Amino acid sequence: MRSFPFKEPEFRSRKIAAKASFWLLIGASAVFGIMVGLMLTYSVNLPQMADLERYRPSTTTELLDVHGRVFGSFALERRVVVPYSEFPPVLRDAILSIEDKNFMSNSGVNLIRVVGAAWKDLHSKQRSQGASTLTMQLARNLFLSSEKTYGRKLQEIFLTLQIERHFTKAQIFSLYANQIYLGRGTYGFEAGSEYYFSKHARDLTLAEAATLAGLPKGPEEYSPVRHPERALRRRNLVLAEMYEDKRITAAQYSEAKRQPLGLNLEPPPSASEAPYFIEEVRRQLEREYGAEEVHGAGLKVYTTLDLDAQRAANKALLDDLAAYERRRGWKSKLQNVLTSGADLNSYKHPDWNTPIAVGTYFHALVMEVAPTRMVVRVGRVQSTMEPADWVWTQKLKATEIAKPGDIVYVKVATAGATPRFLLEQDSGAQGAFMAVNNANGEVMAMIGGRDFEVSQFNRATQAQRQTGSSFKPYDYTAAMEAGMKPTDTVLDAPASFYTPNGPYTPHNYEADWRGPMSLTEAFAESRNIPALRLADKVGIRKVIEVARRFGVTSPLPNFLPVAIGAAGITLSEQVASYSVFPNDGIRIQPHYIRRIVQADGLPLEQKTPEVKEVITVDIARKMMVLLEAVTSHGTAATVSQMHHAFGGKTGTTNSFTDAWFLGFSPSVTAGVWVGFDNPSQTLGDKETGARAALPAWIDFMKVATASVPNEQFARYDAPKKQLDVQVTPNATSAPAAPKKPAEADDDSDDSDDDTPKPAAPAKVTAAPAVSASESDDGHPTPVVKWNTMPAAAKPATGAARPVVKAPVAAGPPKSGAKQ
Repeated sequence: MRSFPFKEPEFRSRKIAAKASFWLLIGASAVFGIMVGLMLTYSVNLPQMADLERYRPSTTTELLDVHGRVFGSFALERRVVVPYSEFPPVLRDAILSIEDKNFMSNSGVNLIRVVGAAWKDLHSKQRSQGASTLTMQLARNLFLSSEKTYGRKLQEIFLTLQIERHFTKAQIFSLYANQIYLGRGTYGFEAGSEYYFSKHARDLTLAEAATLAGLPKGPEEYSPVRHPERALRRRNLVLAEMYEDKRITAAQYSEAKRQPLGLNLEPPPSASEAPYFIEEVRRQLEREYGAEEVHGAGLKVYTTLDLDAQRAANKALLDDLAAYERRRGWKSKLQNVLTSGADLNSYKHPDWNTPIAVGTYFHALVMEVAPTRMVVRVGRVQSTMEPADWVWTQKLKATEIAKPGDIVYVKVATAGATPRFLLEQDSGAQGAFMAVNNANGEVMAMIGGRDFEVSQFNRATQAQRQTGSSFKPYDYTAAMEAGMKPTDTVLDAPASFYTPNGPYTPHNYEADWRGPMSLTEAFAESRNIPALRLADKVGIRKVIEVARRFGVTSPLPNFLPVAIGAAGITLSEQVASYSVFPNDGIRIQPHYIRRIVQADGLPLEQKTPEVKEVITVDIARKMMVLLEAVTSHGTAATVSQMHHAFGGKTGTTNSFTDAWFLGFSPSVTAGVWVGFDNPSQTLGDKETGARAALPAWIDFMKVATASVPNEQFARYDAPKKQLDVQVTPNATSAPAAPKKPAEADDDSDDSDDDTPKPAAPAKVTAAPAVSASESDDGHPTPVVKWNTMPAAAKPATGAARPVVKAPVAAGPPKSGAKQ
């Protein structure tokens, strides 16, 4: 039998092929299973594309003044989102040349680069090769961490493929270009362009675009601010890649490469001009909309602030405080940083964050001192002061004034590379200012203290300080509502008043008594006894009720001395109250925001400020007679030199601890307070409201009324003033005037029989001791010593807790004052 040797090998080959096929299928199934498992493992927690479609990056909330000027911002990330069309071709080309050359044609994942990077990672025993395309960077930046693991890389790939399926290339590029971090707190190329070059991305040159395109790889490593040499090399690499990709010509490449970095850094919008106002807006926004919405939703907040008015207020108040300090003389009480171990070259004062400009004030560090020169530093700028710069101190030598390491207070006389500073003084005296538009209640300007960087406590809204005679308008309003007229008389003579705790016998500072006086003259001269007689006649409860109608919410104890300013009230409450008089009895709640627009252009719903009539037109115009008399021939007669329609009232408290002036024109109401944070610390002898506070008000009003030189108050018989707002429905109306004027004897020490008597406070057995509180012209006003009163009746401190260095809360007048 013949055999066929070639048949046996064929059978064996088939058998081997079958086994190989079997194991190959097994292996493929295993690989497929592993891949499916990996996909399930690493994709189960990936975000859905619907999340990306709804994605809104965190953007900056901007604050704009009434003229549309940005003066502040809130942001978690500094970002300005713009559409694809706002990124110029030169920037797009630069980004793609250095980050992803095949972005327009690839599927989002460059397999060759991924495999090559993995090979290098395996052989180098490191995972240093990213191999990320632009879409992969977007996926990582939006949803994933930056850790370098194979698991995270697989998630990145899966998410990238989903993004490529759901979005166009233009949409992907826009998301990337608005999201990527570029250093110095900026996100996105529009924000980066505005920060590094002070221009929009659409206006970038080739060299500037290449500089920005080089930053995503290492925003800090290639920072043009911190490492300009590295940034320049990185920029030139981007230009070389663009030339190699034929995106620019050889001439363009050579020209751009020769150019310097050309940075023109734009600092964030400075809060230095209106920091206290910005803080009030922030608190309101967070209270109404939440912190996340305020700091990340890219809102445009159109505020009531007028930057021009704010600048005028800043200058007026700081110059006023400087004038006060010079009047009181050099005190030589300076902080020295060397005693706390600080270094002269590395020390930085908090208020050095603001730019140096003519007229601004700074705390400066003394670097060197010689008899005829003093070298001081503000930030990186040094200036040499000479004897003419400190002549007001009456010290001939600089060595008598300061030594190295001392902190002195200076005013910028000239700016530039070598500015000139004038020596001033910061003894701790503080000031506050607030102005509102009478027609709509909008807060035009606000200052809460001398230096926001040192203390964020807002003395305009948080400090309840004794008001002195600036409280008297409430007394006289109550008297007018009881039927009295400006021409009626009241007796200025020694008097004792009955209280539930015994007789109360105040004493005037004046050596004489004027006898019978018209209400107008008594008010204009700020006589205390007439004010107390009126308050006693109508009842202190009635006076307090009037103050409550005007919007005063601070504690007002039920004691007669409150009628002459023995209670603490905030400046913001007083300014709002005084605006009622030129508004014909209408009170408009002061507010800071006009409207809020979301990033998509839709408005946010807002609360409407309350508008209500608190006194009748008749009462308001009677009070205007009194208030105008103050500024024409009374304690604020200096105002008459401005030859404009004004009214107002001065106020000074016991031992000259608080100085006030509150006043108005037909269009603007403004108030000034000056004092120390310690309520018992005196400003000094004769530092009355007319001397310490009024000058700042005058300087501001010169600017505020410059555009309306001919405005006038309404005549007594003129129609009611028309405002820009509507009265809030169901708001409490002003009480009706009595049908018959009261005919009671003005000189009587007893209250009217129908007037409710103030109830005695709990646990007080002795009559409250009374000290003298200075009236506007330096005359003392009786004030209760609060240590004889129950704790619950004491004035409260500021309405909100200060952020830094909270001053001593305003409290009762110090004990031991004159009786």
